[in-house]
Amino acid sequence: MAEIGLKDAINAISDVVQNRPRPIREFDQIYMKTGDMVIQSEIVANWANGRRLAFIGDGDAIGVCVAYLQKREIDGRPIFDFGPSKITVFDFDERNVNAVRRFADKERLDTLDAELYNCLDAFPEEGRYDHFYCNPPWGASNGGESVNVFLQRGFEAIGYRGHGLVVLADDDELEWTKVVLANVQAFAASRGFYVSRMQRKLHEYHLDDAPTLRSCNLFLSSVPGAKVEFGKSQAIDLADERLVNFYGRSQPPRVHYVRERKGPGWGKAVEEEYSLEWMEEGK
Repeated sequence: MAEIGLKDAINAISDVVQNRPRPIREFDQIYMKTGDMVIQSEIVANWANGRRLAFIGDGDAIGVCVAYLQKREIDGRPIFDFGPSKITVFDFDERNVNAVRRFADKERLDTLDAELYNCLDAFPEEGRYDHFYCNPPWGASNGGESVNVFLQRGFEAIGYRGHGLVVLADDDELEWTKVVLANVQAFAASRGFYVSRMQRKLHEYHLDDAPTLRSCNLFLSSVPGAKVEFGKSQAIDLADERLVNFYGRSQPPRVHYVRERKGPGWGKAVEEEYSLEWMEEGK
C-alpha cells in the first residue's frame, strides 16, 4: 500500500464536502468532521478492497470519498491504490443521491452509483454485494432498534454472507451507548454474524448539543457455515413498535423520501442564504 499524502487526501475530501448537501437534523443527519473522514475513508477502502460495497444511507459521503480517492491522481498515481470494485449508495434523501450521481459524472467515477431507497422498504438488490456500510440513527431513545433496521438491510444486501461495518455512538459516560452496543451485537448474532473487530472513539461530529460525542467502527462478519434462512426482504409496517422512537423520542419515520428542489447549480449558494449590501457611489 502506498503512503497517503495527508494534504492531498484532505484537499480531495474538501471537494466532496463542497458537493455534499446540508444536513437535516430531524433525520439524524450529523456529519463527521473532515479529518476523521480522511481516516474513515482509508479504513473503508482497505477493508472493502476489491469487493462490491453497499452503503445503507451515506449522509457523510464516505462512499464518494472512497471512490474519489481511488480515482484522484497526484503525480501520476492515485491517492488510494486500493478500494472497492463497486460502490452503491442507497439513501432516502434525493439530495444525497443526486449529489453522488453528479459528482460521479463530473469526476468520471465509474465504480460509484446511487439509488433512492428508504430502509423501511424491501431491499431491492439482495445478495448482490460482498460488504455493507452504515452510519444510521444511533438509537439513543430506542435501545438501538433504528440501528438494527439498517443492519437488517445490510445483511440482506450481502445475502447474509460477508462483512459489514456499522458506525455507533461510543461514550463511556453515556449509558445508552452501551445498551445500544449490546443490543446491536445481540441482533447481529441472531442473524448469524459475530463482531470481528472494533475501533473505539474514532470519529467526531459537527453536533452542537453534544460536541464531544464520538463514534466507533463495529465490524461484523458472517459465521462460517452458519445456516441462516430469513426469506425474501420485506417492507416494515409503519405500526411496527421498533419505529416509535426511530429518530428520537416520539419521532417515528413519517417521510418516505426527501426530495430535491431545483437550485442554482452544484457548488453555488442559494439566494435564501445571503443578502447583498451595495456600495454607495461617491464614498
